Amino acid sequence: MATGWAGDGAVQDQIDATVEDAVKRARSRLASGPGLLHCEHCEEPIPAARRAAVPGVRLCVSCQELEDDELAASGYNRRGSKDSQLR
Repeated sequence: MATGWAGDGAVQDQIDATVEDAVKRARSRLASGPGLLHCEHCEEPIPAARRAAVPGVRLCVSCQELEDDELAASGYNRRGSKDSQLR
């Protein structure tokens, strides 16, 4: 592929840098720290095993599942196909 004055692999290097930046940005938004002892929605205790497995956990499993279901049902088209956007 003709890239002008760019060196070999420059396009791939740019793609890799873009992906790396996106991963860093996503990781920076993840919760961290000890997490909560009780769910912030229903006040049920969060088991120690969940707190150890999910740093910065704020919700019990039940509330997290409900929140995940709401996000999945939001209708946001992650695949970006034109056909699904027209429906």
